Order: sequence, then structure tokens, then C-alpha cells
Amino acid sequence: MSEGKSASSTSAHPTSARTSAMAPFAVRSFRFQWPSDLLTSWAFEMETLILGWYVLVETNSVLLLTAFGSLQFLGTLISPMLGVVADRVGRRAVLCAMRAIYTALALAVLIPAWSDTLNVYYVFAIALLAGLVRPSDLVMRNSLIGDTVPSGMLANAIGLSRTTMDSARIAGALAGAGLFATLGIGPAYIGVVALYGIALVLTLGVAGPNPSATPVKPAMPPTTAWQELKAGLAYVWKTPEVLALMLLAFWINLTAYPVSMGLLPYVAREIYALDQNGLGHLVAGYSGGALLGSIGMIMTGGARRPGRSMVLSVVAWYVLMVIFAWQETKWPGFAILLVVGIVQSVAMISMSVTLLQITPEQFRGRIMGVRMLAVYGLPVGLLAAGALVDWTGFFNAVTIYALLGILCTGWIALKWRADIWR
Repeated sequence: MSEGKSASSTSAHPTSARTSAMAPFAVRSFRFQWPSDLLTSWAFEMETLILGWYVLVETNSVLLLTAFGSLQFLGTLISPMLGVVADRVGRRAVLCAMRAIYTALALAVLIPAWSDTLNVYYVFAIALLAGLVRPSDLVMRNSLIGDTVPSGMLANAIGLSRTTMDSARIAGALAGAGLFATLGIGPAYIGVVALYGIALVLTLGVAGPNPSATPVKPAMPPTTAWQELKAGLAYVWKTPEVLALMLLAFWINLTAYPVSMGLLPYVAREIYALDQNGLGHLVAGYSGGALLGSIGMIMTGGARRPGRSMVLSVVAWYVLMVIFAWQETKWPGFAILLVVGIVQSVAMISMSVTLLQITPEQFRGRIMGVRMLAVYGLPVGLLAAGALVDWTGFFNAVTIYALLGILCTGWIALKWRADIWR
């Protein structure tokens, strides 16, 4: 049976599709996409941990560490236009090209690392180039899931997709830290290149949208890429639920992710006095919680009231951030990070499922690209956090971020309560 037939038949029986958490694997394209996304995520995490630790040790500067982290999200500014390109030429083709670029850039780090000629300036240059592409990877992943997986399976499919990132943060962090500490940066990067290469091969098996499931539209006059981008932005602005989700995503990236992601190398080295393996344990704790949250969402089929669940989880996330900032030793911090991972996973899965369900197929690449603009809050938040930590200390910086996050989340939930809370 062809994939198109299987997808259409499954959509005709959404109830049966929800009976199994593994139902999305009945779709052939998802069976290729899931392991490809998994290996790519593993490589991302290994690369980020290895290079982040390298920058911190070589420069001994939390500001330069956060600057390095910020470069990896520079491409959020061009994600909407990449979404337009993907809508035009095909999201599968764009994803394959992106993963070929990851492989080439990893090779560009491996060669000088192996010959012991790597330096911080070169690492920043590679981070800049990778940062132009990497933020759009999630756009293409989710868009392709929306293209190929029936609507009744979307919650399970997005939850399974989240497990690729969550489990990768555990395995990638532990493997990257272990290889780096034991063998050095050169041998560790062989693993990064290999993961990217295998992921690229698997991506070739991913399908595009099912033509038989896409309604035939009347011929329309040709439009420019800029006109298509403006149409996507207009859709976001005129759809209250989408606009609220975009704003909330921006504030989360600005004030929550810099603490739970970007500053962990600083916490490990400066507060807990840990080495690379200790940092790997902290990242694994956070990611283990996120994985548990994703599995819980898969098994339950998602929250019954996703908007309400999303808002409450985000507020809990900020409260836990402050509790985490109080900790002075590794294992209490590990335990708090585990719980932080759970609540952030519930919040972000609820957001992604809602956004995919309400976005028309012809706008999907653009809207998910605009969604990635919200991630630009992360590099801005990272840079500000680095300066704030140097100025006021870690605890005060985290407390300021948490208070701002709670206030903004409450304002968004109140202003758009008819679209989110209810």
C-alpha cells in the first residue's frame, strides 16, 4: 500500500490512530524522518557542548560563552524566508540541503581540531555559519510532519519528534562530554561528522506533501517570495491565537531558555566546580526531564486543554528557575533541572501541536518560519544574561529573568484569554 493511501485511510479513522502511541510509524516517511532527526539532534548536542566548553576554557569569559551560544541562533532572522523557499521548492529538498551543510561545517572543524590548529576565532566563524542554517531545522521537521502525518496522529507525532531532541540532549551531552574528556576534541568530532552524514542519508527517504491529499486550487497569478512572506506575516497578525503563541514563544526564548540551556557551562564550572563530565550530567538531567514530559504527552495523547496547560507549565518553569539558582551543589541542581525539563516539554509540545493544527498547509512553511523568529529572543537573552551575571551575579540575574517572564506570560494569557486560556 502506498504512503498516500495509508495516510488517507488513517485520517478517515482518527480515533483508531490515537489508540497507539507509535501510530505515526505506520507512515513510511515518518519512519525515515524520526531516526534522521534523532541523529541530527545528537550531533547538535555533542557539537554545542564540545565547542561551548572549548570557548569557556580558552577564554574564561561567560560573556564570550553566551556570545558563542547566540551565534547559533542568528539564522532565526532568515527562517521565514527559508520557509517561503521551502513552500516553493519543497521542504524535503531544503532539509536535505541543510543537513549537507551541517556535515560540511563539522568536517571544517574536525580537520583543524585533529591537527591541533583550532582556535577560538575559527570556532566563532563556524558557529556564525552554522547559526544561519540550524534554527530552521525545527521549522522543516515540524512542517514535514504536518505534510505527511494525518491530523489524528499529530499530537503523537510531535511528541515523538520532541523525544529526538530530548533524548539527544541526554545521549549527546554524555557522549560528547565523555569523548571530549577522554580523547580530546579531534576524535570527539569524528562522531559528530558521522552522525550528520548518516542523518543526511536517512533524510533522503523522507517524503514531501501527499499530492492526493492536497486540494486542487485554481490557478493563481505568480507571486514573489516577498509577497508570500508578507502573506504569512499578515496571517499571523490577523489570527489572534497564532499571534499570542508567537509572542509567548518569544518571551520564553528571551527569558527562560538562556538559563536552562545557555548558562549551564557557567553553572557547572564556576558554581559547582565540575568538569566536562559534570556538565554532561547537568544537561542530561534537564533533557531527561524533557524526555519524560514528551513520553507523558505521547502516552496521554496530549493535554485536554492545551492552552491552559501551556500557560501553567510556563509559569512553573520560571518558578523552578529561581529555585535552581539557589542551589550550590550538583545533585540538587540536577533534580531541579529534571523537573524543569518536564514542564518545558509539556509547554512546548502543547504550543507546537496547536500551531500545526490551526495553520493551513499552503502557509505551513512560512508560519513555522515566522515561529522561528521567536527564537531570536534566545541570542538576545543570552547576551543580556552574560552581562547581567557579570554585573549582579547568577542568582540575581535568574531572578530578574524569571520575574519578567512571569509578568509577560500573565499579560499574554490575560489579553488573549478567549483564544488561549479557554
